[in-house]
Amino acid sequence: MNIRKRGNKLGFWFFRTSLKWTGLSGAYGLLYFVCLYYLIFDRTAVSASMAYIQRRFRGINSFQKYHAVYQLFISQGKSLIDRYYVVSGLGRFDIELRGYDRIKSLLSDSKKGLILLTAHVGNWQVTMTTLEKLGRTVYLLMSPEENAAVKDSLNIDSGNEKVKIISPDNFLGGVIEIMKAIDEGSIVSIMGDRSYGHSASEAVLLGDRAYFPHSAFSIAASAQCPVVVLLSAKVSTKKYFVDVSHIMEPRFSSRAKKKEELEGFVQEYAGVLEDYSAEYPYQWFLFHDIWRKENKAVN
Repeated sequence: MNIRKRGNKLGFWFFRTSLKWTGLSGAYGLLYFVCLYYLIFDRTAVSASMAYIQRRFRGINSFQKYHAVYQLFISQGKSLIDRYYVVSGLGRFDIELRGYDRIKSLLSDSKKGLILLTAHVGNWQVTMTTLEKLGRTVYLLMSPEENAAVKDSLNIDSGNEKVKIISPDNFLGGVIEIMKAIDEGSIVSIMGDRSYGHSASEAVLLGDRAYFPHSAFSIAASAQCPVVVLLSAKVSTKKYFVDVSHIMEPRFSSRAKKKEELEGFVQEYAGVLEDYSAEYPYQWFLFHDIWRKENKAVN
């Protein structure tokens, strides 16, 4: 499926210049006009948002739905600006880290690493800076950024020593590289809220059956390592919270029960995300209908 890439060099230059001259608040102010343009003219983006909005805010009228989409666009715009603010060296954010002692203990008690199960919530690039204190290399399972304007402006795939990339396009979806990284004591970050055509399990989310990829739990069971759910949210102009307190230990009691137990792990993860979306409804940048059965690939 071809996904339309948004953003261009002129647009990023405009926001960069505004950020340098007016700070975060000034750059945020521009979003209200830019996001209104996308709300009116980008039917694909609006449609992609509605699957989530209609379930998160059941019973609201059409005007309220479009207003909610507008708020979601603005929140994502702030996330992108914050990301550039950090990677360009213009400044940093205050970050409240919850669950650090527990994740530190997990790594101290084992020579192996762990899987960090993330989602399209908050701001993953900003929150990754908090993991530096763990002293472990972090691998991100992600495809190379195809939009040159985004890549150049946000410093994705920078190749620095502390954060490295494993491509899912590699042999067996990068599983060999993931297992090797975990065995060496590294942290592997995997997005868990979109299947992208890979095998998925069902879970109830916001009142309907949704489909989530289960590869992180399968890999963790094979590697005998924990899965730590990472959540983040913007709570003020200069502050984020990062939560790594939710830890799972995927194991299968038998081959016959593997499918059922996988669904249990996925449902637990879905429950964590549902709780998050109740508290921060405009910071889950899903933009994908995970409730469509087409998202469930053959197991």
